[in-house]
Amino acid sequence: MKLLDKEKLYDFKEKHADARSQIESWEAEVEEAQWSTPHDLKKRYPKASLVKDQHIIFDLCRNKYRLLVQVSYKNGIVLIKKIGTHKEYDNWKIG
Repeated sequence: MKLLDKEKLYDFKEKHADARSQIESWEAEVEEAQWSTPHDLKKRYPKASLVKDQHIIFDLCRNKYRLLVQVSYKNGIVLIKKIGTHKEYDNWKIG
């Protein structure tokens, strides 16, 4: 998959060093992945939450942080929408 807007991840890792290794592992896995359907994604990330309009929420660092992406399975693109603390996530509007 092609990962877009990685700058958001870079900025977040600079502020939250405890998330760095998990985010970097996630990035590497996504760039190697070939998801054709949400089912493919859920096979690898069963705890990921599928929400409207192909948005997916990943929990990071035992639910301390949240990552929101939008996936275009047809085009093989994962767009980073937001990343933040669990408290920040409570105020996000998705979709």
